Amino acid sequence: MVHLVKIGNSQGIRIPKPFIEQTDLEGKELTLEVVNGGIFIAPKQVPRAGWPDAIAATLASKGPEALDNEWLDAALISGDALEW
Repeated sequence: MVHLVKIGNSQGIRIPKPFIEQTDLEGKELTLEVVNGGIFIAPKQVPRAGWPDAIAATLASKGPEALDNEWLDAALISGDALEW
């Protein structure tokens, strides 16, 4: 059970350690939302967070992607289509 505690002019809660561990909230910036009369607490989502690391890991394991140069210079419309 969690109780509100006075923190200066505000109030707060202490979140039990097992909840922090289960939700991986340790040291993260959090967002709060009012949902159906309650409070929803979640880690702040940063768009594309972790992408640089994921790209670096992929390049390290598979190498850079080969370019398909053979089709880059191809005509977009064939000669037959031009006669229409």
